[in-house]
Amino acid sequence: MSYLIKKEGFEFAFDPKACESCEGNCCRGESGYIWVTKEEIKKIAGFLQMDQQEFIQHCLKKIGYRFTIKEIRQGEEYLCLFFDPKKKRCEIYPVRPRQCRTFPFWEQCKDPKNLQKVCEECKGIYPFSS
Repeated sequence: MSYLIKKEGFEFAFDPKACESCEGNCCRGESGYIWVTKEEIKKIAGFLQMDQQEFIQHCLKKIGYRFTIKEIRQGEEYLCLFFDPKKKRCEIYPVRPRQCRTFPFWEQCKDPKNLQKVCEECKGIYPFSS
């Protein structure tokens, strides 16, 4: 096991090395939003060597005043547009949005009911013993 990340207020530690052998469980599943900021749009478009407007048009969906990365429906689940199902990897990992970089340290993971579900999804989470 590599080093574990701990954050105040969370009842678990996270091993980021688990992502290397994961099958992208946090990149696929139920439909949801992957919010991106203007700065993230610029970074991702540059990484993909795309014009920002082309990137917005083809890869993002506008919800109200915000943008989210599009999803692809595959069978019963949804995949992030940038999740490669063959390689089981994120194609924009070095420039992935903050929302992705901060997983699993999301506010909803502080709730024990939600944490149990997330632990089933992510093998890199190690709950603290009570």
